[in-house]
Amino acid sequence: MTRLYLDHNATSPMKPAVKQAMIDALDLGNPSSVHKSGRLAKAAMEQARAELCQAIDAPENACTFTGGGTEAINMALWGMVKRDKDPVRHLLVSAIEHDAMINTAQAIEQAGLAKLEFIPVDGEGLVDGVWLLARAKELQSEGVTFLASIMLANNETGVVQDIEALAPMVFTHGGFLLVDAAQAIGKMPLSFNRLQADLMIVVAHKFAGPKGVGALMIKPGLVLAPLMQGGGQEMGLRPGTQNIAAIVAMGAAAKAIDLGQAHALQALRDDIEDGLGSVPDIKIWSKRVPRLGNTLCFSSPGFAADVQVMALDLEGIEVSSGSACSSGKVKKSHVLQAMGADSEQAGSAIRVSLGWDTPDTAPQDFLKAWKKAHARASKTHAA
Repeated sequence: MTRLYLDHNATSPMKPAVKQAMIDALDLGNPSSVHKSGRLAKAAMEQARAELCQAIDAPENACTFTGGGTEAINMALWGMVKRDKDPVRHLLVSAIEHDAMINTAQAIEQAGLAKLEFIPVDGEGLVDGVWLLARAKELQSEGVTFLASIMLANNETGVVQDIEALAPMVFTHGGFLLVDAAQAIGKMPLSFNRLQADLMIVVAHKFAGPKGVGALMIKPGLVLAPLMQGGGQEMGLRPGTQNIAAIVAMGAAAKAIDLGQAHALQALRDDIEDGLGSVPDIKIWSKRVPRLGNTLCFSSPGFAADVQVMALDLEGIEVSSGSACSSGKVKKSHVLQAMGADSEQAGSAIRVSLGWDTPDTAPQDFLKAWKKAHARASKTHAA
């Protein structure tokens, strides 16, 4: 059976050129060594850093390579609450952040280092700017140093936040801004300089790079407390010998970003969306606001998400019911619940996410398989 992979927001398979770049870098030496092998490895690593920073319009001295997005989140949040100068004592985290962000913020609150509050969102998944501005003013008046964490593009619905409009609400009241751009990179224009965030996270396997490598972009001059002590690599923030092969591949993936191709995926996504229009009670999430062109999240009440995922898998089509970072569990989306979804809607939501290897026939293949499964489920319920 030829399989159709429509779960790129979970992980996007490596492009052939990226995989080859990783293979070619496997024999590189230790970039901390001063001999020729070490210098070659260091040069390859710094070239990858430059390629990544060029792709996201960031200064090269802002980039710290990490072991992935979760590590970058921990480095950012713990680094800000534990730093000696002006440590953060209040975390404002949007209600639709990734579990890794929410769980880390909760751990910090449990440790007594900072208080956590969730920034509400509306029914389309957009951050409530009125609430954010009012809370930022209150925290400033109380003399509390705070950090706001707002993801640029949501991994489940694809909704894109207007960071450039929200950022001044944070900055003018003395706050810091952390932007999770893991899903945005490679799918939409991305500029660290333009967003002016203090911290920004990108992850390689979300844009056709390898798993297990990411980067935390840190505004030059901002000092974080390191999570670990060691040999001083990555400006002392991420000690330990760097994963050169993965870093080189991340640079190659950044260099291979094709926003024209990403934009073309929207037409395929829209074809799927249009094809679902005739199905009663279908709910398309975040349809009326800016979304990633590759992402479609919809609910079909009465047709449980896990049943949909399994039925499609049997037909050779791979989708998900939301985030893939929950040990394979299928659970109701906290993102949709924060947007006002009822239990039936949240429990029947699946995500379709297209990518660089999605064929033009994907809409018709998906719709044929999904409608077949939906019809079968409807007959079962009727019986």
